[in-house]
Amino acid sequence: MLELLSPAGNFEKMKSAIRYGADAVYLAGHFFGMRSAADNFTNEELKDAVIYAHERGVKVYLTVNTMPHGYEYERLREYLISIKDFGIDAIIAADLGVIATIKELLPEMEIHVSTQASIVSPAAALAYVALGAKRLVLARELTLEEIKEIKKAIPEDVELEAFVHGSMCVSYSGRCMLSHHIIGRDANRGACAQPCRWNYKIVEEKRPDMPLPIEENELGTFIMSSKDMCTIEILPELIGAGINSFKIEGRMKSAYYTAVVTNAYRMAIDAYLANPENYKFDERLYTELESVSHREYCTGYYLDEPIDEAQLTSDVGYIRDKAYFATAVEYSLNDIPKNLEVENENGRLALFMQKNKVSVGDGAEVISPGYIGRALTVTELYDDKGEPIESAPHPFMRFWVRAPFEVKEGDIMRSAER
Repeated sequence: MLELLSPAGNFEKMKSAIRYGADAVYLAGHFFGMRSAADNFTNEELKDAVIYAHERGVKVYLTVNTMPHGYEYERLREYLISIKDFGIDAIIAADLGVIATIKELLPEMEIHVSTQASIVSPAAALAYVALGAKRLVLARELTLEEIKEIKKAIPEDVELEAFVHGSMCVSYSGRCMLSHHIIGRDANRGACAQPCRWNYKIVEEKRPDMPLPIEENELGTFIMSSKDMCTIEILPELIGAGINSFKIEGRMKSAYYTAVVTNAYRMAIDAYLANPENYKFDERLYTELESVSHREYCTGYYLDEPIDEAQLTSDVGYIRDKAYFATAVEYSLNDIPKNLEVENENGRLALFMQKNKVSVGDGAEVISPGYIGRALTVTELYDDKGEPIESAPHPFMRFWVRAPFEVKEGDIMRSAER
């Protein structure tokens, strides 16, 4: 089994993940997830999400991977009991007390051990297997050779999951106290403020008004800010190491991010599985991944040990994504205004819902499941009544545009320029 596992920070992002090829999604309720700042799911939304995913053959994994303190266990027990009949496929947990509580209250629930548990050895892997874990989400700090050794040691029916794309943490597998220390937001309970991304300066005690930036070279440095992981070019090596589930980080990223990244990895995985012996990486997929908001990319620690390469950024902030213009929505021929031709020399009409301003003359691209961005020049724009307009400036307004190829519900129109 080879699974593509995508993030679902809310229902819209989950739909994007599923539409663009995820085999499974991971998400959180309003309690005990490591991304408490994401929208996340109420119990009713969670129940509906499982139904929606299962109808499309997609699995749902619930994160309950914080490190709760003693006074939180009463609420933890109530929460687990409240979701026991939702049909969730597995719970991702890190804390031994949480794992024991899941086994007590939900004895049939499959348990996946979170990356927060920092599994870095065959001995640790086997210890969690002895506790009943069916999947191990490996620490990000492992090399491919170390993963192979863990794979050899565990039973054949136990799966390995590893992150293949997204943000990394300078702290070991995210076990960090910096946020809690500085501003009281506990990273181990889902509230990290990411102070590792901040810019720090040295202050000499007798000259507090003369702070000095910390620099390594003429560009400066962010001494704790990690690069982003991007392993799409080494997928054959990851598969060869024995990884069963390829996990994309990003529950707090946009639906556009979820769609583009899932789509790129889906195409790469499918191309490899179709012909492993003659597989050749399509460089255009890397270009797709550069179209989303990200920091400098690296291949994590799969090829470089942390002691040799800390994978720290050399510049501030994100490399911004292409402008997300709109999402195609479903329509019938009866919805097309009577004054508009369905098709002409500029293409066939398609109906979109605006996300950001798009204007006549803009160069655009449309991404669809299984396709990289296809070029489109916005030659005509019409409002929902069929009146010509120069731009679509308002969020969520519906507008008509012509495309020289088929456009389906859920396709994304973006700028051709970064």
